[in-house]
Amino acid sequence: MRIMGLDYGSKTVGVAVSDPLLITAQGVEIIRRKEENKLRQTLARIEELIAEYEVGSIVLGYPKNMNDTEGERAGLSAEFKEKLERRTGLPVTLWDERLTTVAADRTMIEAGIRREHRKDYVDMIAAVLILQGYLDRENSGKARTEE
Repeated sequence: MRIMGLDYGSKTVGVAVSDPLLITAQGVEIIRRKEENKLRQTLARIEELIAEYEVGSIVLGYPKNMNDTEGERAGLSAEFKEKLERRTGLPVTLWDERLTTVAADRTMIEAGIRREHRKDYVDMIAAVLILQGYLDRENSGKARTEE
């Protein structure tokens, strides 16, 4: 079973999945919608990807403020978490995503991606960073218990 990482935004959802060994995260796609509250097609596409990649759990980016408070986006992400759990029946873990979009942008700059093309990839790369952070933490905990 793989783990899916999601970066939930107002009009997009970046999607990443782990490899079967739960070591690395790879970007899959960006799901786009015309309006923020129109989630039916977005949830249907996530379900298709869950089946295609044999996903057993989901990690959802949780956008806390830099001072560790929760703002409007965090509340919307928590609501999306509940919808995902109801619709898919899978456990969804909220993961602190502070600075992932900044890191994604920096990664694209270092890769030489032109400014006008970065917006096409930033959400997917943010999803990869969210999932990779989660996988790294989980794997470092396993390494400590095996020593």
